[in-house]
Amino acid sequence: MKAQVKIWMDGKLVPWDEARIHILTHGLHYGMAIFEGIRAFATPAGTAIFRLDEHIERFLNSAKIYRMDLGYSAKELKKACVDLVRSNPAKECYIRPIAYTAYGEMGLNPLKSKISVGIASWEWGAYLGAESAKKGVRATVSSWVRIDSRAMPVQAKCSANYANSALAKMQALASGYDEAILLNTQGVVAEGPGENIFRVKDGILSTPPASSGILRGITRDTVIQFARDLNIKFFRNDSTKEELYTSDEVFFSGTAAGIAKVREIDGRRIGYDGTPITDRLAKLYDRAVHGGAKRYSKWLTPVSR
Repeated sequence: MKAQVKIWMDGKLVPWDEARIHILTHGLHYGMAIFEGIRAFATPAGTAIFRLDEHIERFLNSAKIYRMDLGYSAKELKKACVDLVRSNPAKECYIRPIAYTAYGEMGLNPLKSKISVGIASWEWGAYLGAESAKKGVRATVSSWVRIDSRAMPVQAKCSANYANSALAKMQALASGYDEAILLNTQGVVAEGPGENIFRVKDGILSTPPASSGILRGITRDTVIQFARDLNIKFFRNDSTKEELYTSDEVFFSGTAAGIAKVREIDGRRIGYDGTPITDRLAKLYDRAVHGGAKRYSKWLTPVSR
């Protein structure tokens, strides 16, 4: 990770190397932290943050689910993100707001702990690797099961949830794959460790519904809106592992991953006849985030320098 100049912590921009927390920070021990992943892109008009409003709304919703009073309004958090990006040199960056139970109390009860809020940004290329971005991702269905909403609130983007994701990711990498696909407790497709998943069969685009235990992704929602605008037939529906294997196209979506096509699942090749719908959506996504599609300019928050 290339160091930047500033990080926003509890209302102040501080030098990168001074953004530190105590080893007994409560959230570090008990997983009580909620976060977001946002990206800023270079556009003809300068750097702009993509879908900042929606990301901050989800951040606040996660806080509400976990009974966290952040002490900042949506307007204040959005301004903090803009100020942070402006204060750092990168024209394109990944932005990570995080709120966590801070130092001062230990034990399982988080309600005694102060809530701290920080926002960092850094340069981050293709999350699944440059080669995967060009050729497509090799994926495997994990033996680890996606956490159930009866055990953990999956609609909150909580740090604790990602231990589940990390186990699936490590297993995939150890088995020689780029990424994992998790099924839920009912045995139907949920999502990737850090991405939503889409499939195409006979020209129809589909993705698992929220009821299957997924996080409602902002990029997922972007793809759904693209599909409507492009008159691509689309459904939210459950699918099985076998249906993934026999898909015409499969792709991941996420802020970190963008739109990343899957070329293979458990040794089964995907996309024998090309990936026309995935490619069409990926091109539109690239145009939209870089300010080349006026229809979606409302999703861009400019950062004046």
